[in-house]
Amino acid sequence: MSYLVYKALHIIFMVTWFAGLFYLPRIFVYHASNKSPDTSETFKVMERKLMIMTNIGGALTIIFGLILIMKNPALMKMGWLHFKLTLVFLLLIYHYFCYHYVLAFRHDKNRHSHKFYRYFNEFPSLILIMVVFLVILKGIPFIHF
Repeated sequence: MSYLVYKALHIIFMVTWFAGLFYLPRIFVYHASNKSPDTSETFKVMERKLMIMTNIGGALTIIFGLILIMKNPALMKMGWLHFKLTLVFLLLIYHYFCYHYVLAFRHDKNRHSHKFYRYFNEFPSLILIMVVFLVILKGIPFIHF
């Protein structure tokens, strides 16, 4: 396959990954403020299924990203990519916390309020903004790599 096909697949699965990372904490907001056991069970099913999709999107994003680097190793000499990879690492930590919270809700052990999840939900937006600017501009305008 061509480099551009791998790049397209990387972007497609990145969108899938972010869709999950954006929506899963929104479900946490509703689940944390919910009082009905029946509705809680529905949220648990939604969280579990969305976590599966998010895991697949994240894994394929990383796989195709690594393929892009292997096909063009010169990328590893570029400072903007190192910063992007750092942001991806932070996103993986965020992803882990999403998984942890899915398990907490599944076992009725959630200890956070809906307000916590409202703030928690903002993190991937910040990462996405930074990554898009890094990739398009090959850096951040006020930081020279």
